[in-house]
Amino acid sequence: MTTTIDNTNKDCYLDDAALDVLFRKARTHTAWLDKPVSDDLLKDIYELAKWGPTSANMSPMRLVLLKSEESKQRLLPTLAPGNVEKTMSAPVVAIIAHDLEFYEKLPILFPQYDMRPMFTGNQKLAEESAFRNSSLQAAYFMLAARALGLDCGPMSGFDAEKLNAEFFPDGKYKVNLLCNLGYGNSEKLFPRNPRLAFEEVCTIL
Repeated sequence: MTTTIDNTNKDCYLDDAALDVLFRKARTHTAWLDKPVSDDLLKDIYELAKWGPTSANMSPMRLVLLKSEESKQRLLPTLAPGNVEKTMSAPVVAIIAHDLEFYEKLPILFPQYDMRPMFTGNQKLAEESAFRNSSLQAAYFMLAARALGLDCGPMSGFDAEKLNAEFFPDGKYKVNLLCNLGYGNSEKLFPRNPRLAFEEVCTIL
C-alpha cells in the first residue's frame, strides 16, 4: 500500500516524484547495467552527503570507492559467497568505514568547544560514537546517491576482520558496511517486500 503524504505546503516538502526516488520506489539492487559511474559523480554524491548531521559534527565516515578490477579482487576473498556476483559486477563498491581517531579533526569540525578529551580518554565511547555516526552518514550517502541518479545495494555479508586487514592494516579505520553503486537492472528485481505499519513500530507518548 502506497502512503500519500499531504505536501500542500510546497516550502516544506519534496514533491511525490522526489519522494518516490528517495524512498517509495527505491530498491536494493543486486544486478547492474553495463554503464560506468564517473569519478565526478562520486565526488558530487559525497559533496551532498557530507551535510548530513552527526554528533558534534564529528563526521567519522571514511570511504574507499572500488572501481578497478584490481581493487575488487582485493575485496573478493572477504565476501560471503552469496554476495560475490552482485558485488564484483557492480560499477562501484563503496567500503564505508569509520575513523577511530575522528576526534583529531574536531578542532576544525566543531571549534565551539574542545571535545577531544572526552574521546581520547574513553576508547569505548570513541568506538561507539564512530560506528553510530558513520552509520548515519552511510544512510545520507545512499540518499545522495539516489538523488543524483544511482541505485544502491547496501550489504553486510563480508568478513570484517579480513577486510580490515586488507584495506586498513594500520587499524585506524574499521569497516562498517559495503554498498554497491551503479545503474540497477530493474528487470532482475524481486517483488518488493512489505514494511511494518506505523502502529507496529511507533509509540506516541
